[in-house]
Amino acid sequence: MLARTGQTMPNLGDESVEVTRWRCAGAGRPTAKRTWIPLALAATLSITTYFSCATADAQADDLFAVSPVAYFAPEPWQDDNTAEDIENWLTEQTIGGAGDTNENSGAGAAATTTEGGQQPSRNEHQSDEKAGDEKGANDEKNKNESNDEKDSDGAEGDEDEKSLTDRLKDLEKNYEKLEKNFEELDEGLDEGISGLKSTLKGYARSGHSGATMKVSGRIHADHWAFPGDSPGVNAFETGDPTISPQDRLGFRRIRFGMAGGLWYNTEYKIEMEFAGANDVEYRDVYIGINELPLLHTLLIGNQKRPYGLDHINSSRYNVFLERPFVIEGFNQDSRRLGIASYGVSENERWNWRYGLYNQTLVQAIGSYVSDHYQPELTGRLANTIWYDEGSDGRGYAHWAISGSLANPDGSGLPGRAANAARFRTRPESRTASRWLDTGAIAGADNFQLLGLESVLNVGPTQLVGEFQHIWLDRDPGSQLQFHGAYMYLSYFLTGEHIPWERDSGQLGRVIPHENFFAVRTCDGCRARGWGAWQVAFRWSYADFTDRDILGGIGESYTLAVNWHWNPYAKMQFNYGYGEISNHAPVAGQTFGTYQFLGTRFVVDF
Repeated sequence: MLARTGQTMPNLGDESVEVTRWRCAGAGRPTAKRTWIPLALAATLSITTYFSCATADAQADDLFAVSPVAYFAPEPWQDDNTAEDIENWLTEQTIGGAGDTNENSGAGAAATTTEGGQQPSRNEHQSDEKAGDEKGANDEKNKNESNDEKDSDGAEGDEDEKSLTDRLKDLEKNYEKLEKNFEELDEGLDEGISGLKSTLKGYARSGHSGATMKVSGRIHADHWAFPGDSPGVNAFETGDPTISPQDRLGFRRIRFGMAGGLWYNTEYKIEMEFAGANDVEYRDVYIGINELPLLHTLLIGNQKRPYGLDHINSSRYNVFLERPFVIEGFNQDSRRLGIASYGVSENERWNWRYGLYNQTLVQAIGSYVSDHYQPELTGRLANTIWYDEGSDGRGYAHWAISGSLANPDGSGLPGRAANAARFRTRPESRTASRWLDTGAIAGADNFQLLGLESVLNVGPTQLVGEFQHIWLDRDPGSQLQFHGAYMYLSYFLTGEHIPWERDSGQLGRVIPHENFFAVRTCDGCRARGWGAWQVAFRWSYADFTDRDILGGIGESYTLAVNWHWNPYAKMQFNYGYGEISNHAPVAGQTFGTYQFLGTRFVVDF
């Protein structure tokens, strides 16, 4: 097989064999280079035709020989006997003898040798080549004559072909037939489905609820320290003025939940709390119906009572580690069994929620048992008075009003559930006991709550304030009043902002401009991202003392630094200073000051 140097072999298959290419490098100086050709091509080679470059008139890049060979690397040729050596070596490597290489014949003659083992002479090879060339010329002539005959037949056939117009008409007729057949098939399919439904009617069959599910979770790992001590605070925490609050290390929250939809307009949520180790509690557990007239969305189950912005906000997004005195004191743990409606206006400026709840916290015990239901009617109306669409919500303003009318059971009769008229809270840090505590208020007949809240956000700066007041009627006894408030100012050093959820009137997830990372680049340098950095300051106040009820007055100041690694992980650091006064005597103590240091690692999904 002849080819010029650099010619690419045809790709006739994935399998291949190694061949040696011989190229003239100058007069009498052939060079060798291994290459691979497809096995399918190699199998068709019955004889190798070569062109010697050992003669004096051989030129560089003259024809070269290709032969299927074993792994072999000949030594460089140094003398003018090269031609004969190449001839002998190629003859040894030839697969088949001289034969017909025409692709139509598909067969080759076997290689021939003399009885004495001598190889055919060079003249015999040249005769074979000449005979092959003559046969190739005859085949080419026959092929041309055949093509001429085909051209003649094609010309005669063109005269019998239909015109373009006739062919288009035939296509239109065929299309009409196909369309008619399709309609008949469609009608038959409908009849078949109807018959199948009729046949299966009455049989038990499985359906699909169209359920969707989204898995969620959060982990809050805390460390708390209480530097210094105060006899009063020691007594409020341990009952002994000489024993200070102990440092704490553990999980504040370990939650795992599922939420999703059922059928067309039904939703559900199940969220469990595992931070209690041996005591698993539930948090949000409810079913809901959406797109109802007037009621919009109706939720039934354990859910948050709708007052106190800081409690309505998720703990995943809150700026400080713990909630203010008044928020936790008037709405301890927030969630209660109830039925509530949630709605939002079309332009999302207004949103509201209201419902009927039981006042007892049952997420740890599972159910409420009593003849007195201790009901509470609660609602919240919120308005986003300004939202900067152009900056994607970097500027907004919000206000809301909330209220509650509750009927606790303060009778103290046997067999009744615990009196729900009790307001208590920790000192905005994780202590063993609640330092502000009214105790269960005997004779409590009903109470009313009023809450006001506002938010102003301008770019990285946010200002938030809330106020709540309770009026409690006793029978017998005089009316009691408790109240509290807080304000905080936060600022992002890296320029981010806290998003606002207009449809629910609460804070959203912070998205850092740059996530926190540290990696080594290919050139040995280090690349870093610093995440989002936020600082905040909060003042908080609550008065749980009135007349004969000495729950205490608390005031605190908290500095926060939040390092957002990415939207789903962050570190939070709090330092707080506060004091408790007008407290009911504990071991003779009614006043105390305290400090705390809190650190939290947060991950949620």
